[in-house]
Amino acid sequence: MELRIARSALADMQEIKDYYTELGAPQVGKSLLEKILKQCHVALDHPDSGRIVPEFSTPALREFIQPPFRIVYLREPALITIIRVWRSERMLKLPDEPVK
Repeated sequence: MELRIARSALADMQEIKDYYTELGAPQVGKSLLEKILKQCHVALDHPDSGRIVPEFSTPALREFIQPPFRIVYLREPALITIIRVWRSERMLKLPDEPVK
């Protein structure tokens, strides 16, 4: 099983880092990103352990909750692609471009 992080998720994680840096709490951002990345690696060992994203009800589209964030991933036979990392209160929107 391989793990990929889509550009959209990388941009989300950069925004998280920047947000906490601007607040003067870069260590909080770093800690949250470490927890998020740890959850991403859980998907490699347990690809079906994330819940199906309720907005889409598609079995291959799953998520972990790492409060206050949703880590949304696409589960394929030999690949896990992290698609978005969003605040949990936001409605999910998938990227318009194909996942890379």
